[in-house]
Amino acid sequence: MIKAIGTMALMAGLGMPAAAQDKGTVGISMPTKSSARWISDGESMVEQFEEAGYATDLQYAEDDIPNQLAQIENMITKGVDALVIASIDGTTLSNALENAAAMDIPVIAYDRLIRESENVSYYATFDNFQVGVQQAESLVEGLEERFPDVEPWNVELFGGSPDDNNAYFFYDGAMSVLDPLIEEGKVDIVSGQMGMDTVGTLRWDGAVAQSRMDNLLSANYTDKQVHGVLSPYDGLSIGILSSLKGVGYGSGDMEMPIVTGQDAEVPSVKSILAGEQYSTIFKDTRELARVTVGMVEALLEGTEPEINDTETYDNGVKVVPSYLLSPVPVNATNYEDVLVGSGYSTEDQIK
Repeated sequence: MIKAIGTMALMAGLGMPAAAQDKGTVGISMPTKSSARWISDGESMVEQFEEAGYATDLQYAEDDIPNQLAQIENMITKGVDALVIASIDGTTLSNALENAAAMDIPVIAYDRLIRESENVSYYATFDNFQVGVQQAESLVEGLEERFPDVEPWNVELFGGSPDDNNAYFFYDGAMSVLDPLIEEGKVDIVSGQMGMDTVGTLRWDGAVAQSRMDNLLSANYTDKQVHGVLSPYDGLSIGILSSLKGVGYGSGDMEMPIVTGQDAEVPSVKSILAGEQYSTIFKDTRELARVTVGMVEALLEGTEPEINDTETYDNGVKVVPSYLLSPVPVNATNYEDVLVGSGYSTEDQIK
């Protein structure tokens, strides 16, 4: 009771709404502000938690693992009522989550699975295997459209950050589509570089992706044309496209390769409209925030959160009950309906 009164007094002093005084405070740990996607996630959650009557403590760690750990420990020390964590490295939080458990603070893993800990209550995310499937299907669709008379198509593969559990789902989903085409001889991975241990891109760093694409081009494509690049994230796609444009793709008689992406970030949507990036995957962070707020409310009110998956996400200690949202592929033909029509983006933003 003393803790609750102290927290209420503090929030009142900060001018928090009365409803927030009643329901408590949710700590929200986001990985970085360098991606527009995570800014949107944070803003959506703050808005929806506060509408539901909670105060929020939103922190960004700028992709620094010790910084995120310190921020989470500080939230625990301050006595937040629940934690929502989008981890930088899903294997580094076990000790912090033990401290949260000791204070009966429930933990929701947000979009990135927290591994090697029993103290993860629920997981809110998208169907990440399906994201990969959609990326590969979009890649093939683009190859058929732009290079209909070519066989095999010369393709290179990029993976996400090896410390992000989602990256493996994206890659495995994509390869479930591409592996049969490779076996049939319709797709050729010219460099031979396959597998997350080889194609992963630490911290989802676009500059690292650009440098690797530079190396792939100089080592494998002096007398060949690359037709497609599987990219799991828009931030990598921008770097990959810079590398391709740097050696002449997209000008003269060098057709721009088909390059995929994810997150429908504004620069990439503009790139799609300019005929450079071919596609992206839209994941409505407003819906993910809605699901997460619902999970926290249920936990704090002693009811069962809504889930739709109890099998997929084994974090190495337990299968974490999850709610999976559906991703949506976006290209130049449907961006208006999907992004503008849903109110996620405006025409002014993307044109």
